[in-house]
Amino acid sequence: MKKDFGQHTTKVKQLADLISKSISMGTYKKGDPLPSINQLSAEYKVSRDTVFKAFKDLQERGAIDSTPGKGYYVTNKIVNVLLLLDQYSPFKDVLYNSFIKRLPAGYKVDLLFHQYNERLFKTLIRESAGRYNKYIVMNFSNEKFSDVLCKIDPNKLLLLDFGKFDKSSYSYVCQDFDDGLYNSLKLVLPILGKYKKLVLVFPKDLMHPQSSKDYFRKFCDDNGFLCEIADSLDECKLQHGVAYLVIKLQDVVDIIKQSRALSLKCGSDIGVLAYNDIPSYEVIDNGITALTINWEKMGAKVADFVLNNTKIYEYLPTEVTLRSSL
Repeated sequence: MKKDFGQHTTKVKQLADLISKSISMGTYKKGDPLPSINQLSAEYKVSRDTVFKAFKDLQERGAIDSTPGKGYYVTNKIVNVLLLLDQYSPFKDVLYNSFIKRLPAGYKVDLLFHQYNERLFKTLIRESAGRYNKYIVMNFSNEKFSDVLCKIDPNKLLLLDFGKFDKSSYSYVCQDFDDGLYNSLKLVLPILGKYKKLVLVFPKDLMHPQSSKDYFRKFCDDNGFLCEIADSLDECKLQHGVAYLVIKLQDVVDIIKQSRALSLKCGSDIGVLAYNDIPSYEVIDNGITALTINWEKMGAKVADFVLNNTKIYEYLPTEVTLRSSL
């Protein structure tokens, strides 16, 4: 198979990845000899040193070894995994680290982000179809299954996070942005009772399920709270006796800054709840209360799917990490 190496990464890495994928897809099986350095150098039009370094990389991964006078051979099957997430955030970092720390040698994870760009999302799926042993994908939309995912074997695909659509043919680990939000707010109802009004800060450009707004309103109506949904902090000036549910980290930081400027104390004068917990919320302003799924647990379930071919059909519960901001 011919390969024209691009400029996006080194030729050593591209060649190592190419051989790795050939091993993972069964072209070369355990014990099989690999082509010689001279053969690969001629076939891919790269230097012998490039091939040698690619072999060394694969040796360090535990995928191949060599015998003096006999060349290189496959020692272990490599499992290539595509982890396609929406965009970087600190809690996605928790998910990723929880996942990869559970994988033994021989598993290679390509981490990519589609950044909520639908064209990029479709391109990444099309180009990766058939190239990986397992696919872990955060869908482009919470409301609709992306048809391009039909190009992937359902047995190899795990859907993450989003999923308010029919997923019966696929494994999934998702969070519930509707009842999960409502029920988690119910858990802190006794504490919320000291606030006269609840405000959801939901920026217009936020790629968060819109249905959360409906369940936020329902919670407020069912429990007698004044309710507001604001597009930005500029739209809702901080007020005494109001609790704010905030999704973006930057908005949390801005609320803390504003509260200090107005001499409003979090946890008594105003309340702050953040959506999705991150490590820094433990220390920001003596602690920020968070409504969150367990991202480390999600990473563990992803690893279980990859390692054991375990079918998963699960919505993780939204939990409350109570801190002084409420």
